[in-house]
Amino acid sequence: MTVRGSAHPRFAACREAVAANLADGHDLGCGLAVVERGEVVVDLWGGFADAARTKPWRADTLVNIWSATKGVLALAVAMAVERGRLAYAAPVADVWPEFAANGKETIALDLVLSHRAGLNGLDAGMDLEGVYDWFPYVDALAAMAPLWEPGSRCVYHALSYGHLAGEALRRACGLMPGRFVADEIAGPLGLDIHIGLPEDLDGRAAELVASDDAGDWIDELHRTGYPHALENPVVTALTPNDRAWRAADIPAGNGQATALSLARLYGLLAAGGGDLVSPGGLRAATAERFDGVDASMSTPTRFGAGFRLGGPESRLGPNPASFGHTGWGGAFAFADPDAGLGVAYAMNRMLGYADDAVVRHDRTIDAIYGAL
Repeated sequence: MTVRGSAHPRFAACREAVAANLADGHDLGCGLAVVERGEVVVDLWGGFADAARTKPWRADTLVNIWSATKGVLALAVAMAVERGRLAYAAPVADVWPEFAANGKETIALDLVLSHRAGLNGLDAGMDLEGVYDWFPYVDALAAMAPLWEPGSRCVYHALSYGHLAGEALRRACGLMPGRFVADEIAGPLGLDIHIGLPEDLDGRAAELVASDDAGDWIDELHRTGYPHALENPVVTALTPNDRAWRAADIPAGNGQATALSLARLYGLLAAGGGDLVSPGGLRAATAERFDGVDASMSTPTRFGAGFRLGGPESRLGPNPASFGHTGWGGAFAFADPDAGLGVAYAMNRMLGYADDAVVRHDRTIDAIYGAL
């Protein structure tokens, strides 16, 4: 399949990596973008945006980036913190009084953002419509007791992270997370990043497909005894193909974006934050909150205030100063301040933990950093 777009000659290996991933079947359709010290040096795309292979992937194809959305919400929260509307060390209940119920009155925003609040999901029934409608889900989270002692461990809040941090943002700033991102981040910068996709853009959204092992990590949650993250409600690898999912505010996982827009955003953060947030605000947001093993994944992880931080298991490049977020199935977007890079990869074929996923990821990262 033809790889379209452009790459600076130094980054020619990136085109080869994308072509190889498409040829091997690791990808169905994808986009890869790199911004180096403010210059777009890679903007590549190829393959197909649908399972039937009738719609070529285009420069403006949008795709669900799953948890890579969390990094965008982390930036929104960092902006609110810098404006004095939120504080990382302050209890969430300061801006959301109902959250204090059942012993949660001292849980700080920091614990929510670093997946240590003990609220990785609900312990009572909830359907997808409750998540889509926002308030049933946030009200249930506010009413419940922590599932374990807050701060005692890191357990990935796969879905609840977005509604917990997003409701704190809404209470503090008066805007739903998707509207905040549209008005304060994507709109001013002209970026194709959406939390809650307008219906008139639905035709640009890629259809997700999934390998047989794409859901293996959910099985791992059950084996490790932390099943709540994707229960109540159950979310599958193909749920984002539903219009209702795309339309909702789900800032933990339903961002629709192009790789170029994500790379441009993180390129700005790699350079200090531009007009969005000051270098000091970024330092506060990316200061380490947790370095250890995620109990639900049994894997090493590092978290700042909502951002994953670089490290051997981070999938955010080789530099420990990198920050951003990965997404279910293989997407990633991050800033590498040491190298002056904003990097993003987005695709519609979701892979699990198998060798194909490792090959696809490592090819891409090796091509980018080999150019340096």
